[in-house]
Amino acid sequence: MADTERTPAPYTEADLALIKRIIPHRYPFLFIDKVRDIVPYESAVGIKNVTCNEPHFQGHFPAEPVMPGVTIIEAMAQTSAVVVGISMNIIDKPLSTYFMGIDGCKFRRMVVPGDVLELHVSAKRGGGKIWKFEGRALVDGQLAAQAEFTAMMALKSDD
Repeated sequence: MADTERTPAPYTEADLALIKRIIPHRYPFLFIDKVRDIVPYESAVGIKNVTCNEPHFQGHFPAEPVMPGVTIIEAMAQTSAVVVGISMNIIDKPLSTYFMGIDGCKFRRMVVPGDVLELHVSAKRGGGKIWKFEGRALVDGQLAAQAEFTAMMALKSDD
């Protein structure tokens, strides 16, 4: 992907169908259901409806299901990848996202089936291949997790 700026795609919201056109993640590793309030190159809010049907709850933990913290961070990253896809107008293209770093990660509240997880992400640096975001995961307005993360975005070449 060139570091030149592109005209953003004309979306302020992404439903599940659009999300799948931007990021490659699929069940059981797709952790967002919707993205709203998209401001290209700046921010968005991802939505994850947490249900008891998710496979990680079989082992984490059967008697007291708790969403693993790493999946919360991954959901923030997936929300951020949608922001990048909209910002760079990369829809229906093979966009790969690779974590480069996670900093200041803290977990403040358990996330359990029945919760609606709001994933507030803001770009701190971006526009090319390397993007840095800060994210906050909220349930009912309460902070569940927070982190800063850096990722490299790359379009796969058509060989």
